[in-house]
Amino acid sequence: MGRHSMGEFEHLVMVAVLRLGPGAYGVSVIEEIEARTGRDVSQAAAYLTLKRLEGKGWVEGRREEGDDERGNRERRCFRVTREGRQRLERSRAELASMWEGLAGEFGR
Repeated sequence: MGRHSMGEFEHLVMVAVLRLGPGAYGVSVIEEIEARTGRDVSQAAAYLTLKRLEGKGWVEGRREEGDDERGNRERRCFRVTREGRQRLERSRAELASMWEGLAGEFGR
């Protein structure tokens, strides 16, 4: 589990996938991140990150058949794996540990 590090954008993508649940797909992940952070997210960045996360074993993708609403186009949906959840929790704990005691530095 510890051989890969997690970047900030990977963290955001994985949390978005978790928030969206089993129907999470590329565009919905982008929209979730943009809505919650105010950042502009390119499709290329999101899809490359999802592919990289799959390679690390932190997310799994599956094809979902198209329907009339989508013009019968397939889409790829994602879910966070058990290993991904463990790594995400570890990353969250690491960040919390680093921030511990700094509240006064930021006027809180």
